[in-house]
Amino acid sequence: MPAVPHPPRTAREVRLTSVPEGLPAPEHFAVVEAPLPAPGPGQVLVRNRAFLVFPGLRTLIGGEVGGVPLPALRSGDTLFGPAVGEVVAAAEGSPLRPGDTVTHLQGWRDHAVVDAAHCTPVRDVLPDPVAHLAQGSSAYGALTRLAGVRAGDTVLVTGAAGAVGTLAGQIARLLGAGRVIGSTRSAAKAERLVAELGYDAVLLGDADTPFAAQLAAAAPEGIDVLLDNVGGEQLAAAVHAARQGARFALVGALSGQLSARRAGGSAPVEIDSFRVITRGVSLRGYSGADHPDVEQEWTGRFGQWLRSGEIVFPHTRIRGIDRAPQALQELIGGRHFGAVVVELP
Repeated sequence: MPAVPHPPRTAREVRLTSVPEGLPAPEHFAVVEAPLPAPGPGQVLVRNRAFLVFPGLRTLIGGEVGGVPLPALRSGDTLFGPAVGEVVAAAEGSPLRPGDTVTHLQGWRDHAVVDAAHCTPVRDVLPDPVAHLAQGSSAYGALTRLAGVRAGDTVLVTGAAGAVGTLAGQIARLLGAGRVIGSTRSAAKAERLVAELGYDAVLLGDADTPFAAQLAAAAPEGIDVLLDNVGGEQLAAAVHAARQGARFALVGALSGQLSARRAGGSAPVEIDSFRVITRGVSLRGYSGADHPDVEQEWTGRFGQWLRSGEIVFPHTRIRGIDRAPQALQELIGGRHFGAVVVELP
């Protein structure tokens, strides 16, 4: 495909207009038109087709980014995050050409000038380019590199209805888990997790019955593996339910990250360290940066599983950049099932 003869001179982008004291809402953002420079040496102009709405933005907006490999967002900043798009113009000598589909981190805008080195070309490994925005890499990496799921394991996935959790339960089953238990705050989502994604049981995080009692009933002999997206009470209960040699992989901490009483960068929890010791529980946090080989391995297996029908990619598509701020609020409020993606027509 030849270069666009008259590339756009402006881009529509979502900016943070004020830092909220609690959870972000649409009034804290604005969709604005901004000048778009021509790509310089080593850069490309990308027309974004879709970008991911993800809970980590809450931490960046809250400013508690200690240990996070991303900068805080200040008032006036444009939001960013994973995106998939098409190269429409490239500087001379660029390894990318107009027409190439790429992923990058300059989402939350309809066009972006990106360093070619920060773009990943998208081949035909996945049947739908939007599937490159799936967050299954974290689930796959945590379950294979940290938890080491074994045949017959009982696996608990907290936050099972989110972008990571909806894939984690399926991945655990494909890796040989014998029983997969999830948690969510919604009875309707719990039904979908069982009916559509093969969870054996789903616990309700906001139910009148304490989470520990629900877990004891669902896994009377305990759990072998935890993939934790929530923390808080659910992590504490999982420690109590751990079997000898249980492996815990912590991927997220939504109980603190999405709390209106915190700034998104802390999630304190009291756990029984005596039980961690006596049960020989391993408890580790997962970071993709520590496992650079996972992404390519996951993408290959994800593509095979999608084509064979062994896995599905649950996600909600929100159409239009103007709806992106509302989509973030809905994500934080737990309205959607699976990943949340903004499509740019």
